[in-house]
Amino acid sequence: MKICRFNKSRVGLVEGDEVIDVTDALDLLPQVRYPLPRHDPMIALLDRLMPAFAAASRNGERRKITEVSLESPVANPGKLVAAPVNYVKHLEEAREQKELHQNNAAQIRVIHETGLFLKATSSLIGPSDPVTLRFPDRRSDHEIELAVIIGRRADRVAAKDALEHVAGYAIGLDMTVRGAEERSMRKSVDSYSVLGPWLVTADEIPDPSQLDFELQVDGVTRQKANTRDLVLSVPELIEMASRFYTLEVGDVIFTGTPEGVGQVLPGNRLHAWIDKIGSMEVQIN
Repeated sequence: MKICRFNKSRVGLVEGDEVIDVTDALDLLPQVRYPLPRHDPMIALLDRLMPAFAAASRNGERRKITEVSLESPVANPGKLVAAPVNYVKHLEEAREQKELHQNNAAQIRVIHETGLFLKATSSLIGPSDPVTLRFPDRRSDHEIELAVIIGRRADRVAAKDALEHVAGYAIGLDMTVRGAEERSMRKSVDSYSVLGPWLVTADEIPDPSQLDFELQVDGVTRQKANTRDLVLSVPELIEMASRFYTLEVGDVIFTGTPEGVGQVLPGNRLHAWIDKIGSMEVQIN
């Protein structure tokens, strides 16, 4: 099932080139009071909502995908967890290019030593919103990544059990402004975390380790790889993350980007595609 959010938090099912409005099914969600939950309520009840979405889709209003404004499929992630240099060839290019390592190649270490980092949730947007370059005098780069949405609370989960905690997958863009600041700060700029175009439920992607993906800038391919090239696989990333902090329902893991990262400029248009998920277009302002 492909589940999207669109047009100011309406919820839809994606079928072909159409979005079917199933927002009425959200009546199943409990009303919440302060203090608010630390997880995403829709993702938490996804197992119950999926049959309700299917039922609502029989009479739901249909619209062309091109006619709606797509938002992040996860409204309230508690954390955005990200994996640095999780493809060998990207590790090599990061060490070779001073624009990427800021004249300190020694700081580019393997992921087993570096660990993971967090991005501010305030940086999250959907594909219909533009990425706005906050520092036009500095270089900002694109990074396409498979994004994993947590569906069950995960605390010190072993890799062999990790996929049982996944709700679904999406395309992630981990945008980066280059500079000497900490990685998490440079990647937490407003609009620098793009998630979309929808959430594909885990049952449709039983093996996330065999997915081709590609990113184009103005029609020119910049990044092209397969998730089999990940240094740490999706289950291993969940294991590593959950050793240090509990993953709550709705948390998002950006799994890392391959080689080919490059600068974006105002006016560029990004086309991101991942097998079994789909594609999205993102404007750079």
